[in-house]
Amino acid sequence: MIASINKKDNGFIAQYDRPLGHAVSEVWAALTDNELLVKWMTNLQADDLRKGGHMKFDMKDGSGTLIDMEITDYEPLSVLEFTWGKDRVRFEVSARSKGSLLVLKEFIGTLTDHTPKDLAGWHVCLDMMSALLDGQAIEFPMDEWKKWYEQYGELVKQVG
Repeated sequence: MIASINKKDNGFIAQYDRPLGHAVSEVWAALTDNELLVKWMTNLQADDLRKGGHMKFDMKDGSGTLIDMEITDYEPLSVLEFTWGKDRVRFEVSARSKGSLLVLKEFIGTLTDHTPKDLAGWHVCLDMMSALLDGQAIEFPMDEWKKWYEQYGELVKQVG
């Protein structure tokens, strides 16, 4: 399911709602345990999990560059929010009768040519997380990303 993008006073919010047939604790582990995190978002690392702590983004370009991203909100088993360049990314996990609901929000100040790339990337990574939780680790599917990149490109044009 494609994310929604809504205009807000100071920018935009892209939101992905993913019902998952797994307990909150399992989804939370996929977000915060580096052994699981690397299997669906290879660049992201949990470093200091607390408000004011940091996530790290590994450029994976051979330079060894790790970018610190400040954790701006953190509630164990519920909320993980951190800076994402000039923007913010927020994960919210809540229990449902059959598993849990994962909501990913990206707070975007300005829509750019790069925005559809990020949105397609999050979309595919959430698919990879879902597969991982279902017991199937998969490689990043570039063909799927290209398909979603085109769709998010159109969506960004409509909203912007």
